[in-house]
Amino acid sequence: MNSLLNTLQSASSGMLSQSDRIRVVSENVANVDTPGYRRKLVTFQNELGDNGATVQTGPVTLDQSELIDTFDPSHPMADENGYVKMSNVNLAVEIADAREAQRSYEANISIFDQARRMYGGVLDLLRR
Repeated sequence: MNSLLNTLQSASSGMLSQSDRIRVVSENVANVDTPGYRRKLVTFQNELGDNGATVQTGPVTLDQSELIDTFDPSHPMADENGYVKMSNVNLAVEIADAREAQRSYEANISIFDQARRMYGGVLDLLRR
C-alpha cells in the first residue's frame, strides 16, 4: 500500500506544480499589454525522499530580457522621444508553455488512473 501512496504523492505534486505554472502563464498573458511588465518564469525542484520522488515549484523569477520599445507619443508613460517600454511577454511562448503544462498535468492524471486500476485489480484478486 505504501507504493500506491508514493505513486499518488508523486503524481499529485506534479499536478500542483503544473497548476502553479498555468497560474503564472495566465498572469503573463493578462499583462501582455501592461507597460513595464516583466514576464514571470517558474522553476521546478525535484526532491527524492524516503516516500519517493516529488516535484515542487521553486521561486518565481522575472525574465531579464529587454522590454519592447513601442512608439506611442500620446501614451502617458512615453519618454521624451515618444517611446513606451512595453512588456517582454511573447504570446506564442506563453501558449506553448500553457500547452506543455496542460499535457504534463494530464500525464499525472493518467498516472492516478493507472494506479487506481492496478490496485483495483489487486483487490479483486485478493477477494477471490
